[in-house]
Amino acid sequence: MTSPADPRPAVVRVTDPADPRLRDYTDLTDVKLRTVREPAEGLFMAESSNVIRRALAAGHRPRSFLMADKWLDSMADVLDAHPGTPVYVGDEQVLREITGFHLHRGALAAMHRPELPAVHELVAGARGGAGARRVAVLEDIVDHTNVGAIFRAAAGLGVDAVLVSPRCADPLYRRSVRVSMGTVFQVPWTRLDTWPGGLHDLQDDGFTVAALALADDAVSLDDLAASPPERLALVLGAEGDGLSRGAVEAADQVVTIPMAGAVDSLNVASASAVAFWATR
Repeated sequence: MTSPADPRPAVVRVTDPADPRLRDYTDLTDVKLRTVREPAEGLFMAESSNVIRRALAAGHRPRSFLMADKWLDSMADVLDAHPGTPVYVGDEQVLREITGFHLHRGALAAMHRPELPAVHELVAGARGGAGARRVAVLEDIVDHTNVGAIFRAAAGLGVDAVLVSPRCADPLYRRSVRVSMGTVFQVPWTRLDTWPGGLHDLQDDGFTVAALALADDAVSLDDLAASPPERLALVLGAEGDGLSRGAVEAADQVVTIPMAGAVDSLNVASASAVAFWATR
């Protein structure tokens, strides 16, 4: 262990998977457990050197790092920038026993989970304080892969913020972060306190709420894109069931993506990318 005055990272060799210092990294493959533990314990996991770098660049603070010896050199700049933060190093078998999987993406970092802003604060502060003009709202999307893919589309296609319903999957869960390629750290987001009441709060802030769903009175995405409102909230629903009746009824309009080939809908992540592109 290095002294507090030593600028080098505090490298700690671990040999016991039951070492209590490694608790942040245990049972990572237990999705049900981790989705409860991580918010309750104020942490999230960043997996791979690229994702860790994006998290740190966005201002997130590391609690510790975990990696095999062979990654120390390539991560040296990151570790040197965070002196005193524990760096746990072990052989690959020990790391597998700790995490539950083969750690082949370079490194893991346990990060401090940030406090989420209020919705009004988030949308008002987006775009450098100019205020959000286009936001995505995710209702009860429980698949972490889809959540991560939606964030990646939002980042790439210029969505100002993402809002998630109370029961939506955690955007900071390890798989969501990985699938998003770390873009979850660059798109402002927060969780709505009430549903579908949160949609009314957006309307009070001047947003036109457009629900992507199938309905007899729906308008085409082409029509929405041809004459977009000044502030637009695109609401996307859960896999399979789509949007709830309450969400559709709370929306100002229902929007559908024109489809061909007797296909009535797309996967929610694909639908998000199409809608974000059309309304960019």
